[in-house]
Amino acid sequence: MAWADSGAIEGKAADKPTSPHWTEGWRIQPDVVVSMASPYRVSATGTGEIKQFLIQNPFNRDTWVSAIEILPGNASVVHHVILQVADQNAVLQARLLGPKQGANVIVPSQGGGTYFNEPLVRLQELETGHGAFTTMEAVYAPGTQPLDFQYSDSAKLIPGGKPLLIEVHYTPNGREAADQTKIAFTLAKAPAQRRFVMMAPAHLVDSRKPIPAGDANFETRGELTFTRDADLVWFMPHMHLRGKDMTFQLIYPDGREETVLSAKFNFNWQLGYEVKKPIRVPQGTKMIVTAHHDNSANNPMNPVADTVVKWGDLTSQEMMLPWFGVLVDRAATPDMIAEYEPPDLDIPFNGLQFKRDAKKVGR
Repeated sequence: MAWADSGAIEGKAADKPTSPHWTEGWRIQPDVVVSMASPYRVSATGTGEIKQFLIQNPFNRDTWVSAIEILPGNASVVHHVILQVADQNAVLQARLLGPKQGANVIVPSQGGGTYFNEPLVRLQELETGHGAFTTMEAVYAPGTQPLDFQYSDSAKLIPGGKPLLIEVHYTPNGREAADQTKIAFTLAKAPAQRRFVMMAPAHLVDSRKPIPAGDANFETRGELTFTRDADLVWFMPHMHLRGKDMTFQLIYPDGREETVLSAKFNFNWQLGYEVKKPIRVPQGTKMIVTAHHDNSANNPMNPVADTVVKWGDLTSQEMMLPWFGVLVDRAATPDMIAEYEPPDLDIPFNGLQFKRDAKKVGR
């Protein structure tokens, strides 16, 4: 207090820490760069929007890459960007649209975004009784760093010939803006024996249980089981304005328990966590994910504290999406790596309802 009362006199200049250096432009060494065809106009006001753009794949054949970086054209209006390889449904929709040369190919959204409450994914879950996983090749969010996919003879495999799809969540900031996001790839020096897969359970929360108004510590919990041996190497909790924390815990087949990540969450500084040494996960290991949200007036990020908050893609809604990265055999696909059962699988959807006892779909 005495220092403040005396005018907060500056100390010795030699003791002053150096200012942080923020890199402009690419942080990886790009070998290949692709971009949205043209700038997308973002309105000055509104609740935000999620757009999906098809981008021409620069690779004609399956290609191993050691790093990917996403660079928004205007970070002030970009909440996040997810890079995926387009599925057949998106490709067919793009053909029907028939865009003009040089124009962005925008895939119509079904249910908000690519990985939450997506109707086709829900139907797949109803038919199989197993929860779907969403995957991505790379992600941008405030605070994220480009990932190096080289661990122990590993890299990321980008399928050739299929268009790339980027999901961009735009949030207006009071001024009209334009964004033309770019993606850069660093090529691997040789084919890898192990594949780096980034995945998350699409419906780990019970959508029937929204976050009550004023609840300062609302807990959600879900679990999945690894169906093959894998190495865990990366985690990225994703929530929205009311997110507080997320914990990843492993329960091994021999009963041993281990907390591998317990992270505070900050919407404005969303971090991915790389492990120093890959965590060996034997087949049969369970991963328990626990998260907390603060929907009270004590949360300075909370826009409206006296309202029940539903689950969804928009910033005004909430998410509990536990992204994680694993190293697996090069031929493995996400549905071969882990499994879980959505807690709200018995909710009727378009007249269909899953029968838990019979393990089939009925009307």
